[in-house]
Amino acid sequence: MRQLPSLNMLRVFEEVARHRSFSQAALELNVTQGAVSRQIKQLEDYLGVTLFVRTPQGLTLTETGTALSPHLAQAFDHIERALQAVRVPNLRQRLRIVAPPTWATRWLSAHLRAFVQRYPDISLSVTNQMGHESLAEIDCHIRFGLEAASHCSSRLLVMERHIAVASPELFNGEQSPDLRQFPLLHILHDGKRLKVWENWLAAMGREDVDARQGLEFSTLDQVIHTALAGGGLAVIDRQMIEKELANGSLVPITPVEVVGPYGYWLDVANDKQGLSKVRLFTEWLGLV
Repeated sequence: MRQLPSLNMLRVFEEVARHRSFSQAALELNVTQGAVSRQIKQLEDYLGVTLFVRTPQGLTLTETGTALSPHLAQAFDHIERALQAVRVPNLRQRLRIVAPPTWATRWLSAHLRAFVQRYPDISLSVTNQMGHESLAEIDCHIRFGLEAASHCSSRLLVMERHIAVASPELFNGEQSPDLRQFPLLHILHDGKRLKVWENWLAAMGREDVDARQGLEFSTLDQVIHTALAGGGLAVIDRQMIEKELANGSLVPITPVEVVGPYGYWLDVANDKQGLSKVRLFTEWLGLV
């Protein structure tokens, strides 16, 4: 175990030695002159020597202080360089978020104005890909999935609430479109179809509809746009199509709603949890 005095005492000494002034050091450190004086006295007591003397010309270093000063300056320079080497450049107030493209477009974008107004000093970077080379730069990962991640802090933001919808042009007056007459629109996740249609049909008790038929797409936005164009029927999280439901461009086929099992999770690496920008974003998500 290293036998060292308080790092704060050494930092105060380095500032006083550099400025040859207690008052200027106090200003740089944003403390009172009395606090600086006490730290220097404690360091002198620890070393058993005097480090400064007052002369008519001002504050000067003693022989011991003169010998110590450059070593501490070099040590703090070395610490600073080491920290800068591992600190992600220019990201102290930039919050980097990886999120699914449709969630980022349809939910996050709609709510970001409130976050920006509340925290104007935090700038955001939102992407939908997380490469290995940028992994250390990511502050928050919004993930679509079934369960919490085990390797980090992981909390459920919201469960999906699935409803079956179609363009109003596929309705025959008040009559809902026949599920067997139009293509079912499917979304792929990790190369496989999500079983949203199977879950919804099971909740409806419909065994006469083949959930395997239809069209599949790589993003939810593609499914939504195809449904808007009347290209088929879709089971979609209603939270992603609030605008379309409100303006009538998509209409529920029935009132049946299936909650889960999929949801959106906020994953934060263990070494990012203490950052204030991450804490503020996490708290804000809980308020929206």
